[in-house]
Amino acid sequence: MKQFDVLVLRDGHAEHHIVQAKDGNDATSQCAKLGQVLRIKEVKQRAKKRSKFLLALFIQELIALLDAGLALVEAIEALAEKSANEEHKEVLDGLLTYLYRGQPLSQAMEQQSEIFPTLLIASVASSEHSGQLPQALGRFHHYEVQIAGLKKKVWSALMYPLIVVSVGALILGFLVVFVIPRFATVFSGMKDLNGTAQLMVWWAGMVTEHGMELLIALGGVVATSVMALRTAKVKNALWKMVWSIKRLNEQRVLFVLARFYRTFGLLLLGGMQVVDALKLTGKLLPADRQADLQQVVRHVEEGRGVAGALVEANLTTPVAARLLRVGEKSGDLAGMCERIAQFHDEALTRAIEMFSKIFEPILMLIVGGLIGTIVFLLYMPIFELAGSVS
Repeated sequence: MKQFDVLVLRDGHAEHHIVQAKDGNDATSQCAKLGQVLRIKEVKQRAKKRSKFLLALFIQELIALLDAGLALVEAIEALAEKSANEEHKEVLDGLLTYLYRGQPLSQAMEQQSEIFPTLLIASVASSEHSGQLPQALGRFHHYEVQIAGLKKKVWSALMYPLIVVSVGALILGFLVVFVIPRFATVFSGMKDLNGTAQLMVWWAGMVTEHGMELLIALGGVVATSVMALRTAKVKNALWKMVWSIKRLNEQRVLFVLARFYRTFGLLLLGGMQVVDALKLTGKLLPADRQADLQQVVRHVEEGRGVAGALVEANLTTPVAARLLRVGEKSGDLAGMCERIAQFHDEALTRAIEMFSKIFEPILMLIVGGLIGTIVFLLYMPIFELAGSVS
């Protein structure tokens, strides 16, 4: 929502009104009933940190109030009155502004598309014709819970390896920067040193004489790496390398398909047409699969079955293809899409558990081996010195 300064001529006097509107036309329509609009000027607002709108809590409370028998406007008014957060209240007041004008809830949400996701807006719009708004909101909430749970499993599997790598890097850095130079002082005055001791003495000299330069160079490398990782070209190249690993790419496909079929089924349950649901759901697919989706849409528009079109575009698995055909024959395509998503979720969960059981011990061995190698190299010259003395 943007802020506008509107100059209105009312009873022969010019008045300034500050209004919140989507664009200039919207601001004009809001102030037209006050008088003649003379000028509209957008007010640049300072960027401020906005607290996150609790969408899940809003949906749960709205469902409870609607099920209790309150009208939609009354329910949102009650939520706005009880809200202690001014920014949250502003969002709800924005919804009420459009509802008071007689516009449906989906269009009111669309005016704040940065807060309300497209899928929620589409689900609400499809339910407005059937009068099943609480059911549509409940299905969307269930969908969000399922997607959040799947993402949590993936991040949980990645969190432990990231912690191990971070702690291992800190220990290696401490050994290289502080421990090795201290050990090197033991050998600095000796002659006929072996290769390991000579390397330690050389590195200790580098840290002592050029420590600041090394620190600046390390900072430059880190800063350059971070800036490079934020560019789309480098990100795409790295993801391409990651997905070139066959097993990882298989799990990526399962995750994408699970989200695709769960969203597709949700929209079909809301009463949306198959073609429209495919177009909206296709926005969740990665860029390299958009052409396949367009092919599916064309085939469905030509009158072909959804299952055959998805199989031909390679947007299914063998199990999903069979379930889709059963769903088309029984007329329960939406229910079968949810079953397909659950099947893929279970397969992905098993893969994540297997990844954790295999990869985490291997990573521990690698990090521990690196640290142990450095410690062994530190003490090897001492062992050789003790052997020569004896």
